Amino acid sequence: MRVLNESDLEHILLGCAVLGTGGGGEFKQGLERVKTDLKNGKEFRLANLNEVPDNVMVASPYYCGSLTPSNLHEQAQTPQELLSFIALQQYLSEKLFAAVSTELGAGNTAVALSVAANMGIPLVDGDPAGRSVPELQHTIFYLNNVSIAPLGVATKSGDVIIVKEVANHLRAEEIVRSIAVASGGTVGVTDHPMRGKVLKTAVIAGAISRAETIGAVLKTTSDYEKVAEAGGGCVLFMGEVAKSCWKDEGGFTIGEIHLTGANDYKGSIYKIWYKNEHLMAWRDNQIDITTPDLICILSEKDAMPVINPQCTTGMKVAVIGCPASKEWRTEVGLAALGPRSFGFDCDYQPIAAKLKRRF
Repeated sequence: MRVLNESDLEHILLGCAVLGTGGGGEFKQGLERVKTDLKNGKEFRLANLNEVPDNVMVASPYYCGSLTPSNLHEQAQTPQELLSFIALQQYLSEKLFAAVSTELGAGNTAVALSVAANMGIPLVDGDPAGRSVPELQHTIFYLNNVSIAPLGVATKSGDVIIVKEVANHLRAEEIVRSIAVASGGTVGVTDHPMRGKVLKTAVIAGAISRAETIGAVLKTTSDYEKVAEAGGGCVLFMGEVAKSCWKDEGGFTIGEIHLTGANDYKGSIYKIWYKNEHLMAWRDNQIDITTPDLICILSEKDAMPVINPQCTTGMKVAVIGCPASKEWRTEVGLAALGPRSFGFDCDYQPIAAKLKRRF
């Protein structure tokens, strides 16, 4: 089991910011959270899947809601995600062996790292999404019929709720999102309690290490092409933000980003649609890339990922694309996270044709 230092944590969260596809939380806030834990003497450990015994229990802590700033200040002394984790552990009457990041995002992976460190347990080097995703059912747990319940939910005000049973993942999404809307936009959640044996068949092994590799590249270069290559992808577009508009709707940040092309892309236009995360992109009004493949916006200046509400008019950016994990490119994966699942009347447009290598 590996102990992570500050540099390791920064690389992990940088990579997660890229894989966050415009969502998943802000890098600076995520890094500050784990740095505070380090200053308070907390130890961060990363466990390989083979280091998780089959008979132990693990669960996924995270925050759920929109990225829109809230006027509701946190009142509880204990972070809401940690409260939800403690509550679920108490309900289960069994110590949880490890935490599992629910998605790869600079905010939510930082949450999982922080909760694990504060509980004195490791984070698993595996992830059920391989990217950031907007809804609770957008996990490989869902594809593998792993129950999301029981789950713990905690608000910024310190309210704690245990959802003992739920009809399915979609109903859990409705319940949790409703609580988030009524609680300043976000809530802390811990869900998918499962045995280690189940975990090993329901996550993408080595996902945290993959993020760390991408982050290590980003830390040493401002070349967005190299960052794209580190993620197995390529540059899709370069240009300037001409328009950026969004709204907070039903606990999601929903919006569009319009770009005008520069350099090799001069004369072209590009549009990205997002629901917390970038999910659809068009070049010159023709579909260019679709979910579940990853659409990431990087600052042209330093290749740093830009979360979608902070993508402002006049900003010069590069858009990169990376292939989704193979689990999402199956029939069942596309049914859950493909373009039709978000109401678009089109099929998956894979990035494969743009890449020089097979994936």
